[in-house]
Amino acid sequence: MSGTAADTVLPYLHQSELDLPRGDLWIFGYGSLMWDPGFRHVDRSPALIYGYHRELCIYSSRWRGSPERPGLVLGLDRGGACRGVAFRIDATHVAGSLEALWEREMRRGVYHPRLLRARLPRRTARVLAFVANPMHPGYAGTLPAERTAELIANCHGDRGPNVEYLARTLKHLAKLGVQDHHLLRVMAAVRALQR
Repeated sequence: MSGTAADTVLPYLHQSELDLPRGDLWIFGYGSLMWDPGFRHVDRSPALIYGYHRELCIYSSRWRGSPERPGLVLGLDRGGACRGVAFRIDATHVAGSLEALWEREMRRGVYHPRLLRARLPRRTARVLAFVANPMHPGYAGTLPAERTAELIANCHGDRGPNVEYLARTLKHLAKLGVQDHHLLRVMAAVRALQR
């Protein structure tokens, strides 16, 4: 993206060696971005990526938890496949949208931005996705469903209860016709703990 507005807004893009396409840009949402993208977009579409799966593998000590009682949020972790939503940003709004996304997703460095190939209903597209950084101290890895439920059941952050985050994710996956069996097991375990 040499010479574009995103270069001046986001010098990180040079460091990450992202070869972002010129023009419109697709962003892949697999968690809260599905229901709260936080950027202007001109199109949205169900999307499928291979090589990564959705996992509650990122500790949240601000948005969905606290330093004393961290919660868990989603990351893309290696292996498998993931269904989510791809959002198309018009070229004129790419720089501003990336700035908002970097403020939201990249402050802690717990994600790596990656361009991945996604299958959309009538085409394939390169999508920008935020992949979990396994070397970051905020990376929890794959925890047993019971331990995941214990962390989620009783914590709260600036954006609300951790269980609300999980419930909203499941609701939006259901709208896509996706049943994430692991997340459903975690939610059942959370509800059992809350009873």
